[in-house]
Amino acid sequence: MPPCPRLTTPPPVAASALAPRTDIEIAQAATLRRIAALAQERLGIADEHLVPYGHFKAKLALPFVDSLQGRPDGRLVLVTAISPTPAGEGKTTTTVGLGDALNHIGQKAMIALREPSLGPVFGLKGGAAGGGHAQVVPMEDINLHFTGDFSAIALAHNLLAAAIDNHVHHGNALGIDVRRVTWRRVMDMNDRALRAITVGLGGPANGFPRQDGFDIVVASEVMAVLCLASGLADLKARLGRIVVAETRERRAVTAADLKVHGAMAVLLKDALAPNLVQTLEHNLALLHGGPFANIAHGCNSLIATRTALKLADWTVTEAGFGADLGAEKFVDIKCRTSGLRPAAAVLVATVRALKYHGGVERAELGREDLAAVERGLANLQRHLHNLREVFGLPCVVAVNHFAADTAGELELLQRRVAEQGVPVHLCRHWAEGGRGAADLAREVVRIGQAATALRFAYELEPPLWEKIETLARRVHGAAEVHAPAAVHEQLRRLQEQGHGALPVCLAKTPYSFSSDPARRGAVSGHVLEVREVRLAAGAGFVVVICGDLMTMPGLPRTPAAEHIDLDDAGRVVGLS
Repeated sequence: MPPCPRLTTPPPVAASALAPRTDIEIAQAATLRRIAALAQERLGIADEHLVPYGHFKAKLALPFVDSLQGRPDGRLVLVTAISPTPAGEGKTTTTVGLGDALNHIGQKAMIALREPSLGPVFGLKGGAAGGGHAQVVPMEDINLHFTGDFSAIALAHNLLAAAIDNHVHHGNALGIDVRRVTWRRVMDMNDRALRAITVGLGGPANGFPRQDGFDIVVASEVMAVLCLASGLADLKARLGRIVVAETRERRAVTAADLKVHGAMAVLLKDALAPNLVQTLEHNLALLHGGPFANIAHGCNSLIATRTALKLADWTVTEAGFGADLGAEKFVDIKCRTSGLRPAAAVLVATVRALKYHGGVERAELGREDLAAVERGLANLQRHLHNLREVFGLPCVVAVNHFAADTAGELELLQRRVAEQGVPVHLCRHWAEGGRGAADLAREVVRIGQAATALRFAYELEPPLWEKIETLARRVHGAAEVHAPAAVHEQLRRLQEQGHGALPVCLAKTPYSFSSDPARRGAVSGHVLEVREVRLAAGAGFVVVICGDLMTMPGLPRTPAAEHIDLDDAGRVVGLS
């Protein structure tokens, strides 16, 4: 590998100056370097291997990505978290901070992240580019249209949806049963009114009326296919295997049967190339793909992760939401499919999140409450158990520091984690950038040197229902799994059709180990309620939808969109 020149880390900003500043203000005040010059200086990537999207973001050309295959892999670090809370834990911020910290201590590191979805950006969650002095930039571009990948995924998905209705309209040679069309439409915005709709109204010229609906783009199987594809040929083959409907005889109808998988691949050709950006400390990061962990498999693209592993000695990546959803799917789906093996896992926790899991309401999280921290530690301990005992990963706990944390709360948290035999480090990367997570970086290097024996939560050979039960019990602490007769019948037919050896992708609330978001802490002995199953034959897993989870979210009472605006100078404000 070419040498990695180190840049001087910007000095930390004084706390008094940080207090009134928002993430977007910090990002807008930063001086970015041209991405082509940075790629050449840091990684020896010549201009001809980049497809620029302006001065500060670019795609890595796929021929260059393919040319890296002969290089050895660096080590992979998985960043995950305790069960998320409305207060926010800063998992992406910690991922960026750790990547900067590894470079700060002299390691050659890259970050591999998912792209944000416009649904949460304008809804409840906000942006996903990190925060404070641990961000990937250009922050506004990343959180908004970026390089158009999500638009390409939506177009490819909806082309297939249009092809289904067009085929039926023009004679239905495949014999599609319009009552058994399973391929819905998508858009990258939260819109509850589109969850269930009727299409084809208005007479014979508009096709046959049928029930339909929309999912958000991050729930699309096309998104999952793009993120698990190893290259263009694999992408096209996976698209062709997507099952969209059944005939009256219950024969599966695929995208290849409709002869549009090639056109879908054309729409996705440029989107398959990973996106290159930088952190505020001018370290390089790949942002690519964006399936949510609560409704999909929750990891950035396989191509981006593999590329980073070829370009750096350490690759820091994250999995969505808590370890019970994101890390589980990272291991049981992405690692199983690809052969990736993390060298270490970082579990992100905050004092205020533990207090929330200990029963404190959001408005009271700023007050010291040692008893609530003690109660909330059960959630952290369950996640540590899963990472260490179920998946076999060496772990370190990263305590993301917030100004309201008290010395007593931090001491209690660190002491209790250390009693579990797990290293724990207080991190101040939001305020100080990579320097504020240097101790965490040194710990990751230390524990990441040893060989690991990654384990999966379940084996592929048992029937689908047995795998669902095993996952629910081992990772989520459930005593039982319930499902209506229709779900059992669908699983039986999937077994008969040859899909029984696929992994399962549990889609459920991220806020609880149960399927009820109101049950905090480390719920156990509960009943996991399965509502629906969906076959994702192209992606290569079966989606298991639990509880009241919606694959098309709705906007909250006060969406983030109400605070996002342009000021008189044309700058974006209110984006977080």
